[in-house]
Amino acid sequence: MKAYCRDLGRMDYKTCWDLQQELFDAGVARKRTGPIPVPGADGADDAGTVLLVEHPPVYTLGKSGHAENLLVNQEALEAMGAQFFHIDRGGDITFHGPGQLVCYPILDLERIGIGLREYIEALEEAVIRTVAEYGIAAGRIAGASGVWIDPGKARPRKICAIGVRSSRYVTMHGFALNVTTDLEWFSRINPCGFTDRGVTSIAAETGSQPSIQEVKQLVIRELATALQCEITSGS
Repeated sequence: MKAYCRDLGRMDYKTCWDLQQELFDAGVARKRTGPIPVPGADGADDAGTVLLVEHPPVYTLGKSGHAENLLVNQEALEAMGAQFFHIDRGGDITFHGPGQLVCYPILDLERIGIGLREYIEALEEAVIRTVAEYGIAAGRIAGASGVWIDPGKARPRKICAIGVRSSRYVTMHGFALNVTTDLEWFSRINPCGFTDRGVTSIAAETGSQPSIQEVKQLVIRELATALQCEITSGS
């Protein structure tokens, strides 16, 4: 099974959201035309597309999120040069911005052969393995999606937020890994709705400044392993 990776560089949130929606709608439409093709048939091994991107500063609130978790008003956001969108993924509020690697897999999980819970666990596992390359021991917290540092302690720190949407087992949205992100941006929200947990980055944990490009390569390698799916550069 194959998926194709598109490196979008830096792109504003709305343009990227529109691209996601276009790919997602095409994937769902393909499911409506008939059963999943027999393995080996033309196009049967195409699981979808993985988008990699950095966004200018933007806050996004999930469909079941709470607006009060944004701690500043619209005027303050505009003064900071940040945007805000209420979107259709799961989860509460989060931040995207420079120094953060955002990954949007638009994949047909039936073609890959996994369910939604397994998929989210695969995303988490790919990030856990990625940050391990920098000597960071990360893990999960029951009932709280994403990847955490010191998950068993009183104030764990989230290094990666995860929020997805799916229809007919086609996915969109994904995860955001803090690489060298300015963590001050998170002080304007209750990240993912939590008031008793922190936020961190690869840079904050290690004191190093890895390049986004380097981390992209690791993420794609580990995502391919976790999903048992070949991911290659493509359009």
